[in-house]
Amino acid sequence: MKKGIGSWLNTHSHRFKNKTALVYNDVRLTYRQLNNRVNRLANALSSLGIGQGDRVNALLLNTNELMESMFACAKIRAIFVPINTRLGFEELEYIVNDSGGTAFLFDERLKSVASGLQERVSRIQHYVQVGATPEADFELYESLIARFPADEPAYDVSLDDVHMLMYTSGTTGKPKGAMITHGNTLWNAINANNALPFHAKDITLTVAPLFHIGGMNIFTTPSLYLGGTVILCDKFDPKIVLELIEKEKVTTLFLVPAMWLAIMQYPDFSEYDISSLKLNISGGAPCPLTVIEFFQKRGVPFFEGFGLTETAPFVSILDEGETIRKKGSVGRTPIHTEVRIVGPQDMEVPAGEVGELLVKGPNVFVGYWNNPEETRKAIKSTWFYTGDLAKKDEEGFLYIVDRKKDMIISGGENIYPIEVEQVLYRIPNVKEVAVVGVPDEKWGESVKAYIALLDPEKSLTLEDVKLFCEGKLARFKVPKHLEIIESLPRNATGKILKTVLRNKQREGKGIQPNVQ
Repeated sequence: MKKGIGSWLNTHSHRFKNKTALVYNDVRLTYRQLNNRVNRLANALSSLGIGQGDRVNALLLNTNELMESMFACAKIRAIFVPINTRLGFEELEYIVNDSGGTAFLFDERLKSVASGLQERVSRIQHYVQVGATPEADFELYESLIARFPADEPAYDVSLDDVHMLMYTSGTTGKPKGAMITHGNTLWNAINANNALPFHAKDITLTVAPLFHIGGMNIFTTPSLYLGGTVILCDKFDPKIVLELIEKEKVTTLFLVPAMWLAIMQYPDFSEYDISSLKLNISGGAPCPLTVIEFFQKRGVPFFEGFGLTETAPFVSILDEGETIRKKGSVGRTPIHTEVRIVGPQDMEVPAGEVGELLVKGPNVFVGYWNNPEETRKAIKSTWFYTGDLAKKDEEGFLYIVDRKKDMIISGGENIYPIEVEQVLYRIPNVKEVAVVGVPDEKWGESVKAYIALLDPEKSLTLEDVKLFCEGKLARFKVPKHLEIIESLPRNATGKILKTVLRNKQREGKGIQPNVQ
């Protein structure tokens, strides 16, 4: 029985055959056209000897070919491995070797990477180039799928089959491949559709990278599960995003906080009609309250979500009606997901107390690829140990306090950087901020703030910061050190790389921002 996510397209190709499924630049595909292209690719991959459990690496941007490749792998029980296009060559090579893929699909704009892999990785037997310019030894994507029929592949797919390896950000140590099953992606879609006002008539704009779980599974796959329309954008630019919202009448949008912040600060923001937006989510990192308030004041419904790669990703959702009353919360769990907050002995802590967040449900991954040791650490008695510090209030609303590794201990007091950052974001002229702990001979650690300014010509001193924090933070939480930098180092999902800040601080070196 075909239960996998590939069956969605087959079903919709009959129910909504002439409805637009995917849009990428000038390419507009109906559900029937999309399903036919996916089937052609699935049959082509089968002809190359790729089948159940085989890994297909994909170095692709947010294009229709990326989504076609993901669904094609799903239909033949192969495992899709989307790779971050912003990685350095050695990082990318590590993922290719770790995943053990035998096929490599790549965008023509990244063909130099494919050429480099050809010289260094012997395992890859098939290279397929997406784009019009052929290179020696590279099969062209369009030529490949044109040679094969659009017949539905004859595979029985189980919800327990792994359909995707989604590599974690790797902000510390080597990235790990989270094994996401058909069931994980399905139940995540069900959770999203139960918890959010989401419909088949919605038009989703996906600009967050599809090689990360947020771009892939917050709105993109739930939309295709329902039979909605997805607009793909392969480069984040506030102007382009605003133009697409206006042109395509976009109704749903997921962005990470750095993207929302960039749109908020875009000089011509008010010139665009974004009244079609009705369901907007921030996730991937804590969103400054100033950003939420900005959009709410302009009539843009704003939800907050929290999730992880390993939970595919929804763990909790804060409804727009609660964003003011429950400021700082990431909401409550969807119906098919459970959470616990536990102390050092894994005993559940009372409401209001901080502990480690554990997650359980059919959306939780089945382990890390080829890494049983890390899997055993992460999953115990069916619960996923997230490494996040959290608390619940009396109404069951969840608050993410910080990552365990980010907590600062100063003079025996626990300091959670998020709490300090939310205050610092309210300082006029602050563009972005990150708070970390730095060594302190007297207190063990003290608080340091890295701040990027909206207008670098206007100075901000440590004394200014201390004065602003008076009455808003306990004295031991107020930054004792300040460094003004051009921008904060971030990974491709927009998460601030605090490890980079801490390491540079320990080494006594200046910060070299990673602007992306």
